[in-house]
Amino acid sequence: MSDTRRRVKVYTLNEDRQWDDRGTGHVSSTYVDRLNGMSLLVRAESDGSLLLESKINPNTAYQKQQDTLIVWSEADNYDLALSFQEKAGCDEIWEKICQVQGRDPSLDVTQDIIDESEEERFEEMPEMTHTVNLPPCELNKLEEIADLVTSVLSSPIRREKLALALENEAYIKKLLQLFRVCEDIDNAEGLHHLYEIIRGILFLNKAALFEGMFSDECIMDVVGCLEYDPSLPHPRKHREFLTKTAKFKEVIPITDTELKQKIHQTYRVQYIQDIILPTPSVFEENFLSTLTSFIFFNKVEIVSMLQEDEKFLTELFAQLTDEATDDHKRRELVNFLKEFCAFSQTLQPQNRDAFFKTLANLGILPALEIVLGMDDVQVRAAATDIFSYLVEYSPSMVREFVMQEAQQSDDDILLINVIIEQMICDTDPELGGAVQLMGLLRTLIDPENMLATANKTEKTEFLSFFYKHCMQVLSAPLLAKTDEKHGCKDAFEDGSDRNIAFYSDNFQTAQLLALILELLTFCVEHHTYHIKNYIMNKDLLRRVLVLMNSKHTFLALCALRFMRRIIGLKDEFYNRYITKGSLFEPVINAFMDNGTRYNLLNSAIIELFEFIRVEDIKSLTTHIVDNFYKALEHIEYVQTFKGLKLRYEQERDRLQNQKLNSVPSILRNNRYRRDARALDDDEEMWFNEEEEEGEALVPHVEKSKAEDDYPDSYEKFLETKKAKESEDKENLPKRSSSPSFKFTFSHTCPSNTANGTTGSNGKSTAAQTTPANSISSSSKHTSPPTAVTTKGGLVGLVDYPDDEEEEEEEEEASPRKRPRLGS
Repeated sequence: MSDTRRRVKVYTLNEDRQWDDRGTGHVSSTYVDRLNGMSLLVRAESDGSLLLESKINPNTAYQKQQDTLIVWSEADNYDLALSFQEKAGCDEIWEKICQVQGRDPSLDVTQDIIDESEEERFEEMPEMTHTVNLPPCELNKLEEIADLVTSVLSSPIRREKLALALENEAYIKKLLQLFRVCEDIDNAEGLHHLYEIIRGILFLNKAALFEGMFSDECIMDVVGCLEYDPSLPHPRKHREFLTKTAKFKEVIPITDTELKQKIHQTYRVQYIQDIILPTPSVFEENFLSTLTSFIFFNKVEIVSMLQEDEKFLTELFAQLTDEATDDHKRRELVNFLKEFCAFSQTLQPQNRDAFFKTLANLGILPALEIVLGMDDVQVRAAATDIFSYLVEYSPSMVREFVMQEAQQSDDDILLINVIIEQMICDTDPELGGAVQLMGLLRTLIDPENMLATANKTEKTEFLSFFYKHCMQVLSAPLLAKTDEKHGCKDAFEDGSDRNIAFYSDNFQTAQLLALILELLTFCVEHHTYHIKNYIMNKDLLRRVLVLMNSKHTFLALCALRFMRRIIGLKDEFYNRYITKGSLFEPVINAFMDNGTRYNLLNSAIIELFEFIRVEDIKSLTTHIVDNFYKALEHIEYVQTFKGLKLRYEQERDRLQNQKLNSVPSILRNNRYRRDARALDDDEEMWFNEEEEEGEALVPHVEKSKAEDDYPDSYEKFLETKKAKESEDKENLPKRSSSPSFKFTFSHTCPSNTANGTTGSNGKSTAAQTTPANSISSSSKHTSPPTAVTTKGGLVGLVDYPDDEEEEEEEEEASPRKRPRLGS
């Protein structure tokens, strides 16, 4: 064979499991007489010395990695690797290795990786032998046969050869005849050897052998051999169980003989795999992969054959929905249908589509609606499993059915409402069935799996249907348990009475309410106006926050999570609802009641306020500081609440500046307000001069009141902002031929509110005046009291907060002449 040279690096694995570089050279695949076989040779590119000489052994496991690496082991703790410079060279040498071993070069490994020390036991066997010589099938040779079968399991090649020999010589049937003889003469030693032989044959993992072993003629004898495990003191009675205890039930008679045999075979092989054979070790887990595949394909055949039998399935659904069918028969029918759907999971996607479409056409959903309403717990559980298969396969199919059903039925018998009622009425203390049903409901109302086409928008149609017909059923337990009219009062440790407002606070009720809250929280996250309208109409958040008083912390956390999701949307519609209803009060109460305990409830509440601070949700910040800061200001182990107060003050100052800067630019060409709280030196001097001359337009400034006297809410400002802007437009000065302009600012303050805050220099930046007064300022005052002028002409005026709403009061109370501002 001609040499093929490729540039490579040779690596060996050292004792520390690190790769050592042995040099760079060129590799070739050639026949070496001394090694009596094809070998890999690497000669150094520097001096032509031999870096590597390795015979390609038929049983050595070579691996190709990353397109340019070939790795293998030659002895204990001696691993080798060739790293190729070019992929083409790696592919060429790999093909040579696979050619020697008779393997497919498209694979990345030539052998199952096995322990080298085990392989050495068979290296002396002739390499070109195609079969294994089996001993005669006689009683006195059973030990030798058992040793042979056990010994080949570690060598993939020898497993192949043994399987071929067993198949060609019909050896398994001869072994099963010996089994019957050993049982007749009670030969315990022979039976133990037969156990090892049959178990070893199963581990050969060959489908061709399974076909014969699992035939009706042989399978019970195979099970019999596996009863005599030498590690057990007494034989097991598997055949007795399969023939007497396990009964084949035909809920609908099966006329197809082949189908019936296939069902029997599948059950027995599944029993062998799950019950008889021991759990395979890590090194044996691949030995039974073909057995698993055998069972898998049997199930596919069974489903296909039943699906093709239209009479069988038609009769099945007819009996299932027939009112005359007794409860026992109906239970058997439902259990069969459940197992039938479970088998369908083995089908390929296209076949599974056809399977479920067949069931839908036969009326499986109306049948489930009937069965789910039955009193039998087992029947309902099986029906729930069947429904889960349908929802997992096609939520759209289920949604389409329930929307069509709504046009013909009352709300209380709709399929989804039946599901909701089953969830609510689950008698299991742990609510296992309710949890499963809740997951199915969430899948059905998830917009992510809803279709949207040009002709039909499933999301809009189904959500409208759900909120109209089903939401009231889902939320009924929550609304009933938090009915304030029927609430009870408990005395708290501090002596106060708080309306707990829910009937019972037992664990099962709390679990149910937690499940309902989880679904409602999902709706808040994934639905838009539907859930928003429902929350507003039912005042749902207020009812949910009643559960903050629950003795079950997990339920209080669910209520808090519901509110957190709402706030997380940063929707001003929700924010106004929360502030107007003062819905932070239950949260603050729960936070205070929790005291100094450092637990999940404490952290979750702090995270809620921290989110408001970080996201700077202004309306909520204002509401919290105005109404609850005195209760929270002593909390210093986190800076969240002080941070909220800082946000509040920053926003208040910003609004002050915004109002000051709202005067039209034409009126303030030379002056501007830098800070609402600080005046510069020139302005101070100007104020002082005005006071000395007695002609000041601005009277003495009042000291600002405490911070707490500021407007209670910026919402008030937001409500009057639009009115202010419209008034500004009306009052803007109009240019005329006269060189003078008219502009009016009136400043009055309610008796309980201050207009400004003290600046850094101790002077106030706001003044309280009568309606006849107006405020004007200039860097240099040279005009008469009624007019302010500069060399450049008209100067800007200073606007102050809260003047527009007072202007309206002044105009109504005592309209007077407005002062002129002349040039």
